[in-house]
Amino acid sequence: MSQNLHVIVGVGATGLSCAQYLAKKGIPFAVNDTRQRPPQLEEIIRLFPFTPISLGKLDEALLRKASTLIVSPGISLREPAIARQIARSIPVIGDIELFAREADAPIIAITGTNAKSTVTTLVGQMAQKDGLLAGIGGNLGFPALNLLTKPKPHLFVLELSSFQLETTYSLKPKVATVLNVTPDHMDRYENLEEYSAMKQSIYTNCEVAVCNRDDPRTDCNGLNLQWKLSFTLNAPGENEFGLLTNDGESYLAFQDKLLMPVRELPILGKHYQANALAALAIGYGYGLSMDAMLQVLREFKGLAHRCQLVRERHGVRWYNDSKGTNVGATLAAIEGLGAMINGKLVLIAGGVGKNADFSPLVPALEKYVKAAVLIGEAAPILADVFGDRVEVTLAKDMQEAVTLSDQLSSPGDSVLLSPACASLDMFNNFEHRGEVFSEMVQVL
Repeated sequence: MSQNLHVIVGVGATGLSCAQYLAKKGIPFAVNDTRQRPPQLEEIIRLFPFTPISLGKLDEALLRKASTLIVSPGISLREPAIARQIARSIPVIGDIELFAREADAPIIAITGTNAKSTVTTLVGQMAQKDGLLAGIGGNLGFPALNLLTKPKPHLFVLELSSFQLETTYSLKPKVATVLNVTPDHMDRYENLEEYSAMKQSIYTNCEVAVCNRDDPRTDCNGLNLQWKLSFTLNAPGENEFGLLTNDGESYLAFQDKLLMPVRELPILGKHYQANALAALAIGYGYGLSMDAMLQVLREFKGLAHRCQLVRERHGVRWYNDSKGTNVGATLAAIEGLGAMINGKLVLIAGGVGKNADFSPLVPALEKYVKAAVLIGEAAPILADVFGDRVEVTLAKDMQEAVTLSDQLSSPGDSVLLSPACASLDMFNNFEHRGEVFSEMVQVL
């Protein structure tokens, strides 16, 4: 074993950020990726031309030389070559662990199956509106290690996935939350309990925990906390944000205090109201000003690829929810949009199924969806689950899916791309999928 050789397993944006961090610290490192041409490979070669790089498979000879493995979130710790190093007591960490050891400003840590990007962005903007320099990133697309910049941020707002939490041990968040837990990544976890426990590990060592009262899998009972706050889509109790009705109008509220009318939120639907309440609870737990937080909620128009209105044509609205990569996200999108429109939904779904159980979608389909256009690897599985509850059509690609959806929709209807699946069978990532969909819709 080298005296202090760190092996970065998995390139991409996160791997590159790890390489830059280690180089700055003067720590020797090597790189291993199972792909022959991983993203960011050229950049690593350009910046670190003398770094050993092994491609095409997990290189066990290289892994055995490591004093520490830094494993990308996309690689399972159950991979035999990784598991054997763990059995040898070689430390296996991720980029968030490196970040947590180095960060010298308070951290807000946000996880959950769905809505974590939206809530992370909201909380980051709330901090900025309150006059703070906020480093916003993590699983959101901007690697956490790249946030360790000058001038030093006043706080960090991190979106964290369950995969990132698997290799993180030193995180001590000022505020931590699990927004929700629904089945996802069942190809990586034994069962929902294991996945849920990994999400809840974010509460370890936090000062303030924010839980979703409507989802018992987010609770942090039994932890030694300074403070616990909750959010709910029902009437709030003590230390809770929720919804209250006054003179027939619904309000975001804290305990018994009305904060703002729900109609002032630019994004419609119950799932977004839950996001707004979660962001308020997190910001309040940190100590942000209520005025700044409410101003952000009045202005925020939503994230790209998350129930984003692409176009209205011949009385039909087209929505891009390509970030709906699991059943819970798609269910929220169907219920949120379906309840708002006069007509029905045409749903475009499918991709890599991740061993998901799609049956929870069926009641919402029966209520809100008139036709489903299915694409990708999971199309036959989805068609089987949907059965005759809704009209089902299979499309060979996104172009055909958009054309068929156009034919199936009528004025007053909406077409919703919300795949309930990952994108990697047909696209580079969910952003690419959403861009292709949006381009096809614009040229109709």
